[in-house]
Amino acid sequence: MTEFLELDGGRLAYDVIGEGPLIVLAHGMGDNRAAYREVAVRLADAGYRVATVDQRGHGESSTGWASYTRTDSAADLLAVVRHLGGPAVLVGHSFTGGSVTIAAAQEPESVSALVEISPFTRAQKVDFGGLLSNARYRKGVTLLLGAGTFRSVGLWKRYLEHACPGTRSADVTEHLAALDTDLRRPGRMAVVSKMGMSAPTDAGARLGDVRCPLLVVEGSLDPDWPDARAEGEGVVAAVPDGLGRVEVIEGAGHYPHVQFPAEVAGAILTFLGAETRG
Repeated sequence: MTEFLELDGGRLAYDVIGEGPLIVLAHGMGDNRAAYREVAVRLADAGYRVATVDQRGHGESSTGWASYTRTDSAADLLAVVRHLGGPAVLVGHSFTGGSVTIAAAQEPESVSALVEISPFTRAQKVDFGGLLSNARYRKGVTLLLGAGTFRSVGLWKRYLEHACPGTRSADVTEHLAALDTDLRRPGRMAVVSKMGMSAPTDAGARLGDVRCPLLVVEGSLDPDWPDARAEGEGVVAAVPDGLGRVEVIEGAGHYPHVQFPAEVAGAILTFLGAETRG
């Protein structure tokens, strides 16, 4: 059942399933909380209370916010944690990988662990060598830039299809079709464009301030980088020694939690179990 949290500037939609320690799942730009549907069920079945949140300007959350940065998103997620009663494990995908980093650095008492899925947490620059040598990366960058620049739902849909390579299950196909409908609502692609223009420098600057365990999950076929594992290892290298590690889901693109929910949920549960055991 959808619930709403009223904040200055708008309201956030979220839902909660399960009982136990809190996990908050945050989707990336141009998506909505349904992306975590299968992962959330698996985490709840394993004994966690799981909240999935629509980011500002997405899904059932309101538009019209003053800005759409990772710092804004971090504040929203911390508000959800306080409202539901933390501390929480924060899981962020892509854009919100940076958001959960900021949240953990700002309010360490509210965040017990981080999971960043295909995160845009560090400052990015185009890899021109990769553009020349890696067709998957070249196409991904072109579609991302085009979708953001022209606020085009069609180009975004083409990017999503490219970022979910291989044979798609019925659930993945259904989710992509629902996003196409969702993003054709007034103002939604404008939010995607604003998020796309928000550089992750605010998140990258806080990686060294993280004090909780961190798992970075990457897809081996993610088109957003020439080498997704290397990007994940770069994130881990920027946090204090011993806190982070990288898990790569073979065959996944930029959305491993949508394509391979069992594998991603399993990686999260193994990570949390290891941290619980000390």
